[in-house]
Amino acid sequence: MEKKTPLVSLIMGSTSDYPTMEAAAKFLNEQEIPFEILALSAHRTPHEVFDFAQNAAGRGVKVIIAGAGMAAHLPGVIAALTPLPVIGVPIKSSLEGMDAALAMLQMPPGIPVATVAINGALNAAILALQMLSTGEDELSKAYRQKLAAYKEGLKNKIKKANEDLKSHTFDFRV
Repeated sequence: MEKKTPLVSLIMGSTSDYPTMEAAAKFLNEQEIPFEILALSAHRTPHEVFDFAQNAAGRGVKVIIAGAGMAAHLPGVIAALTPLPVIGVPIKSSLEGMDAALAMLQMPPGIPVATVAINGALNAAILALQMLSTGEDELSKAYRQKLAAYKEGLKNKIKKANEDLKSHTFDFRV
């Protein structure tokens, strides 16, 4: 089997973050987006984080999704070291995830981290796919088609839900 270049890197501070980050992996897999998953800690493996961030673009990675909880420095450290877009996923591990969210939201000027909702790994993957779909090459166009189909599916779920709600009868329902 031919080894593909990952276009998206899913990075988490530890494997305890995997249950949250799995939603992103499943979405990317369903959309047939080549990705990698790594556990790297800004605090416990800083040299490995530095090496990863410095070399990701050269390896063909286009977007990095970094999930972290508590003192959530991982997305910001990666963003400081790479020209690639970084999407932060604050993970609920303490303080209801607010500590992680604030760490990602309060980045200094020049070091942006696009931050999704607490435990919002699925939205991070959707945002990564949107970023990959911005070009005019055939792959970007194919990704736009995947996004359009995904969003059409979301719309159809709501339509079906409204049809299902009609089956609930109440005496005073108008």
